[in-house]
Amino acid sequence: MELIKKSVGEYFCDEEGMGTVEVILIIVVLVGLVLIFKNQIISIVNDLFDSIVSKSTEVTR
Repeated sequence: MELIKKSVGEYFCDEEGMGTVEVILIIVVLVGLVLIFKNQIISIVNDLFDSIVSKSTEVTR
């Protein structure tokens, strides 16, 4: 158990990984892309669920 605690502690103290600013910038870019392509994403998801529903009714018959 101590080994796990030590490993986790070293992981979070490691300064070679991504920083907070980089993570925030990635999130901002992703949110921006979602907002720009919102209608297309909704359309694709709706088509996907419609396909799943129609295929599931074929399987249950």
